[in-house]
Amino acid sequence: MTHAHISTWAVALILFVVAIALQKSGKAKGAKIVSMVLRLFYILIVATGVLLLWNINLTGDYIIKGIMGIVVIGLMEMISVRTRKAKSTTVLWVIFVAALAYVIYLGFSLDMGMNFF
Repeated sequence: MTHAHISTWAVALILFVVAIALQKSGKAKGAKIVSMVLRLFYILIVATGVLLLWNINLTGDYIIKGIMGIVVIGLMEMISVRTRKAKSTTVLWVIFVAALAYVIYLGFSLDMGMNFF
């Protein structure tokens, strides 16, 4: 299940970059399709994350990681919508990068992760 969770995150991040690039290039129809597929991946990310949490002994760190993961998904959606509406996204990008780095750090440093750190 861990590989499914990591894979859905990786595909979602790629789709997010593609959606933003399509929106900025003015291809609204393509961006809309990619955004809808990205929303499906949000659901898959949450589902695989819940299944992972279901199979372990929950600690506060895992709950924080889950909440921060949902925050990252929310930031991805907010950046996408604000880009579509041609509004400023600088602050959201800074928060997104910081939150994503923190979630990745937690994912690798907790018991179920790989010991890179």
